[in-house]
Amino acid sequence: MNRKMVISTLRKMLFFEGFFLLVPMIVSIIYGEAWWPFASVAAGLFLIGGIGNIKEKSFDRAIYSKDGFFIVGMVWMLWSAFGALPFVISGAIPDYIDAFFETVSGFTTTGSSILTDIESLPKGMLFWRSFTHWVGGMGVLVFVSAIIPLAQGRSMYILKAEMPGPAADKLVPKTRDTAQILYVIYLVLTVLQVLLLVIGGMPVYDSLVTTFGTAGTGGFSVRNASIGAYGNHYAEVVITVFMLLFAMNFNVFFFILMRKFKNAFKNGELWLYLSIVFVSIVIVTINISCMEQYSGHVGDAVRDSSFHVASIISTTGFATADFASWPALSQSILFILMMIGACAGSTGGGMKVVRLLLLGKIIRRDTRKIVRPRGVEKIRLSGNTVEEEVLSGVKTYMLIYFVIVFASFILLSFEGKDFVTTITSVVTTFNNIGPGLGKVVGPTGNFVTWSAPAKIILSIDMLLGRLEIYPILVLLMPSLWRKKTL
Repeated sequence: MNRKMVISTLRKMLFFEGFFLLVPMIVSIIYGEAWWPFASVAAGLFLIGGIGNIKEKSFDRAIYSKDGFFIVGMVWMLWSAFGALPFVISGAIPDYIDAFFETVSGFTTTGSSILTDIESLPKGMLFWRSFTHWVGGMGVLVFVSAIIPLAQGRSMYILKAEMPGPAADKLVPKTRDTAQILYVIYLVLTVLQVLLLVIGGMPVYDSLVTTFGTAGTGGFSVRNASIGAYGNHYAEVVITVFMLLFAMNFNVFFFILMRKFKNAFKNGELWLYLSIVFVSIVIVTINISCMEQYSGHVGDAVRDSSFHVASIISTTGFATADFASWPALSQSILFILMMIGACAGSTGGGMKVVRLLLLGKIIRRDTRKIVRPRGVEKIRLSGNTVEEEVLSGVKTYMLIYFVIVFASFILLSFEGKDFVTTITSVVTTFNNIGPGLGKVVGPTGNFVTWSAPAKIILSIDMLLGRLEIYPILVLLMPSLWRKKTL
C-alpha cells in the first residue's frame, strides 16, 4: 500500500469536511442560533488536514486498487465520526453513539433516525443533518475529485470503490472530468427541484432540506410527520418524480445531454426499473383502494401508492402515510422493493436493479446449459457483452449480501424485539432505505429503542450497504496491505 498517498488523501478529505461544516454554521448565524459547535469542529479538521499536508514532502502519488478501497472505507468512517461531533457538542444529540448513528444515516443516505422530536432541534443542526444526505448522495470522494485531483493516475479506483453498482464507467477519458459531469447533473437536478418546491408554496429552507433528502435519496425531513406534514399535493408529486429521477443511472442523463438518445433508451436496467415501478404502483393502488380511508378516493390511493413506491425503490424513505398499516400485500411489495433498490450509478441504495437483471440472465443461461452442456452463450446488457468477471462479481456480491443480512439479523435478535421489527431494521439500514415496517421502526417510529451495540451494528450495516460491502471489508483485512500491489 502507498501509505503516504493514503494518509495525504485522508488529510485532504478531513480538510474538506471542515469546509462543509461552514455551510450549516452560516445557516445557524442566519437564524440566530449557536454556531460555535460547527466552527470548533471545522477548526479542528482544518488543523488536522491543513498542517499535515503543509509538512508533506514529495512522494509517489500513484494510487493502487486496494488503496482506493481502503481510502473510501476510511474516509466514510472518519467523516461520520467527526460529523457527529456538532450534535454532541451542541447538546442536540448528547449521546455520541446516537449522534454517530444519525450522522452515518445521513452520509450513507439511509434516513433512519433516533430522534423522537425532530422539530425541536435548531435549524442549523437540521440543515447539517440533511446536508449530509446531499454530500453523501453522489459520494464525498467523487465530489472532492471534481474539484481537485486526489491522485496521479489510476484515480478511477476511487470512483469505482465509491460509486454504487457492479461497475463504474468513465463518461469521458479523464476521471476528474467524469466526476465533474456527474456533479453538474446532480447540481442541476437539485436546483430544479428546489425551484419547483418554492413555486409550489414550500418555504425556501424546507425546500432546500427536502431536496437534499430527495437528491441523496436519504429521506431526512425537518418535520416529525415527514412530507405528509405539509399537506401539499403538488409538492408530493414533484418529490415523487425527482425520487424516481435520482434513482436512475446518471449515465442516462449524460447520454440525453449529449443527444445520444439511442444509448440512453437502450439501457436494459432503465426499462426493468420503470417496469417494476409501474407494476408496483398498480398493485399497491388496487390493494389499498379497499381500505376505508381510500374508499371513493382513487386519486388519493394513486398518489400515496406512487409516492411510497418511489420512496422505497429509490431508497429515499420519505412518507406521507403510515404504510405500516396498509394490507399485507402492499407491505410485501414495499419489502421486496427495499431489497431491490435503485439503479446502479444513481444516488440510491439496495442491491441494484442491474444485479437483479444480470442474475436473471445468469439463471437463464445456466438453466440452458443443463439441456445443452456444450453450448456457449454470452450474456449481453444494453447491447454489450458482459464480462465473466462482472458476472462472477454479481454472484459473489449476492452471496455476501445475504450472509451479512442473516448475521445482522441473528445479532439483533438478542434484543428480543419482534421478527418484523428486527428483520426490517436490518434490511432498511443495509439497503439505505430509512423506515422499516411495524410500529417500532416504521414510518411513524424510529430507532431510539435499540441498544448502543445494536445501533453500532446497524451503523456498520449502513456503511456496508452504501459502499457495497468491499471498502469496509477491506479495512478488516490488514494482510492485504503488506505489499504494494496493483
